[in-house]
Amino acid sequence: MKKWLVGLMAAVLLAATPGVAQEVLTIGVRSEASSLDPHWTQLSADLQVQEHIFERMVALDSASQPVPGLAVSWEPLDDTTWEFRLREGVTWHDGEPFTAEDVIFSMDRLRGGISGAPASPAFTLEKGGKTWEMIDDYTVHIYTDGPYPTVAEDLAMVPIVAQHAAEGVTASVDFNSGQAAIGTGPFIFEEFDPGNRVSVVRNPNWWGGDVQWDQVVFRPVGQDSARLAALLNGDVDMIDYPPTIDLPQLEENPDFTVSTIPSDRLIYIMPSYRHVEEFIRDNDGNVMVPNPMRDWRVRRAMSLAINRDAIRDRIMGGASLPTRNIVPPGFFGYVDELEADPYDPEAAMALLEEAGYGDGFQITLHGPNDRYINDSRILEAVAQMWSRIGITTEVDAMPRNIFFSRLIRGDELTMPGFDVPEFSVSMTGWGTVAGEATYTVSGTLETYNAATGGGNGNFGRYSNPAIDARSVLAKQTIDPEERLAILQEAIQIGMDDYAYIPLHFQVNNWAMSSDLVHEPRTNERTLAIEVNRVE
Repeated sequence: MKKWLVGLMAAVLLAATPGVAQEVLTIGVRSEASSLDPHWTQLSADLQVQEHIFERMVALDSASQPVPGLAVSWEPLDDTTWEFRLREGVTWHDGEPFTAEDVIFSMDRLRGGISGAPASPAFTLEKGGKTWEMIDDYTVHIYTDGPYPTVAEDLAMVPIVAQHAAEGVTASVDFNSGQAAIGTGPFIFEEFDPGNRVSVVRNPNWWGGDVQWDQVVFRPVGQDSARLAALLNGDVDMIDYPPTIDLPQLEENPDFTVSTIPSDRLIYIMPSYRHVEEFIRDNDGNVMVPNPMRDWRVRRAMSLAINRDAIRDRIMGGASLPTRNIVPPGFFGYVDELEADPYDPEAAMALLEEAGYGDGFQITLHGPNDRYINDSRILEAVAQMWSRIGITTEVDAMPRNIFFSRLIRGDELTMPGFDVPEFSVSMTGWGTVAGEATYTVSGTLETYNAATGGGNGNFGRYSNPAIDARSVLAKQTIDPEERLAILQEAIQIGMDDYAYIPLHFQVNNWAMSSDLVHEPRTNERTLAIEVNRVE
């Protein structure tokens, strides 16, 4: 019944102004959404569609800075208590009122675990030992087990769902059908047709004000050339990830415009630190003991062997920022002294010789072929560069859904909290939440700990007590200057140890017809409320 009602509501809204042309925005996207359940994954392709329907207490602006969302304000009452005041007068898409009960339900749902979810944001609730309490219909208290300054930034990752719509439903399935996809956001679910389209329609009662578009359609077009052709032919109004090689021509064409912003997305190489690795073998094909990735000289050699400038100029069309940092310039925690490693294959070979691997060895480099800008080309380029210094590298690139499942979970025998990531050396990406490094240090450098949420993105299972101590301390330090110094120390330690190998920060680009204007976002997501007709 609910699914029928949602579909009827969308149809009524589309037909609400007979005789008046509907404003429809069609967006060609590189990566298809896999789920409309906002507690199911953390993939950007899912999040950018879900964020049209569902909202969070704390929103992020285009520069990834926290701003009021469903909460109008927040403040610490003492060292372990934060008070969030909720926005009054907000209604769900079916007309039911939004209250603190929905917030409590959403956090309870996440903490209870979403059966089958590949990578839910539940880990962010474990950080700081968070608990919560409803004080009244529009007040929520969040308690931590000690001082914890980034509660608001953490909650920017927690979507709020309607208790009356989501309680007792089948995770993901009933959201994809529309039955549970009832949010408070600027758009209302209309249709999810996997492989073809996701469409939403304007919410006339959105608390944020008027929305220009009557309907927004997300069309997945995975191949870059096909996505560009869809724009040029007028089949879509805008696209994400336009082919970098075509950016100059698009910028010169008066029929189209390009919006650009530096990304918070770090592209990096993650080695695995187990004693024995299946995908690392000697030149005779035997598994190596110990795993050479455990020697920092080998990791540094691999970094020095990468020509980041060539990747930027020849593969990325200039749309990358070579780096050895883990957060981009301007973000809280950026370390000025960390400059991108120079291309120095001779020094790389000398380090391998010093480490006892002068004869080289063989590895398989895993990565996605449809997630990041020019990802498969980057994989091939890095493999060639490593092969030149004696590390014979085979590339295994695969669709993102398969890659991330194997990267995070390993195989069907693992389970959340006991995951065994499969790959020995992989290329992946990480976006920094809320414009600061606490989340990135904790997520990618801290030792993996499912109980605390630490290391949730540490798929190589790197472990360094000096970083762990600083990461935990940073999450408990209220004074921003003190926290900045602690985070920068942790980052410096990790990068000096080559915990992983940063390549570059992506530069985000969108291409669209010239009658549109777009406010780009550092976190890569395409939000229809930030696209408007040129006046």
